[in-house]
Amino acid sequence: MHVLHILNHVLEAGNGIVNVTVDLACLQAQAGCKVGVASAGGEYEALLMRYGVRHFQLDQTRTPINLIKAAIGYRTIVREFDPDIVHAHMMTGVVLASLLRFQSQYALVSTVHNEFQRSAVLMGWADRTIAVSKAVSASMLQRGIPQRKLRVVTNGTLGSPRTRQLVDYLPAPLQRPAIVTVAGMYKRKGIAELIAAFAQIAADFPAVNLYLVGDGPDRELFEAQARNTHVSDRIHFERFQPQPQRYLLATDIFVLASHREPFGLVLSEAREAGCAIVATQVDGIPEALDGGEAGILVPAADSHALATALAKLLNEPQVLHAWKEKARRNLERFTVTRVHEETLALYNELINSENIASDPAC
Repeated sequence: MHVLHILNHVLEAGNGIVNVTVDLACLQAQAGCKVGVASAGGEYEALLMRYGVRHFQLDQTRTPINLIKAAIGYRTIVREFDPDIVHAHMMTGVVLASLLRFQSQYALVSTVHNEFQRSAVLMGWADRTIAVSKAVSASMLQRGIPQRKLRVVTNGTLGSPRTRQLVDYLPAPLQRPAIVTVAGMYKRKGIAELIAAFAQIAADFPAVNLYLVGDGPDRELFEAQARNTHVSDRIHFERFQPQPQRYLLATDIFVLASHREPFGLVLSEAREAGCAIVATQVDGIPEALDGGEAGILVPAADSHALATALAKLLNEPQVLHAWKEKARRNLERFTVTRVHEETLALYNELINSENIASDPAC
């Protein structure tokens, strides 16, 4: 089976879409598929090459001239690679693969990673659309994508070819107790509420520090907010870290305070590291936390509720320990192997239904 993935880039920048796609491409190649990735490139090209995945340069920047070049480039890639499956992970890739199919005999699959973007409905142009959580699937159904096209393949990152075994990482030298988030510095990630919640409880817990791991366009806004608190010296902006596992291993309480979150890949990593978790009850987050069995769920955009949950964990060590233990349970479904197997089953279903001749080797 020839599988071609399309996405914007393969930069090592903490982008969940990139991480999922790179994992999938590597495991598919390892299983015997002939796999290609078309993108503007990035650091993960070297990893893809080691797994036998071919990278094709394809800049999909949305300017008129560049889109014309991208269309020509895409057709050239398809003629050379002859895919059975084209798997698009972003809107531009779906549009290119759908409009430029012509006489090509491939089936088109899309994955909706961020359903809150208005353009996500275009992912329904594919023959099959993968939702990364049941919440995303329900949203896409409401927005007009037919049920017959939708399939749910929940995210998983454990056992990723991008990372080492957890025991091989050295914990970061954090001041404990440590409250940590690993997230892009965007307003939608709830960073402002996390800083506000920390400021509310910091006086009662003078040893606690807050670590914000990640980067993004709103970082300076959050830095200004932190400076205006009375505990700015205990709020640490760590920017993007290529090995967030080091921070998770030194974390007492992990927080994901997102306003919207299709699934939350980092939650599976925080669970594996044995962090007590507090996260917002939105979109796919409850699914990632076993409906609240593996982490405390609080309302989104509510710094007081977040502060209350943090204070309870810090006040009661036995409760904190119990939530750390709960986080480690039932992790089998978060493996990249499971994601690969379910995705491959979908490919085979689609190829059989479309009567596409394909080498069944993988």
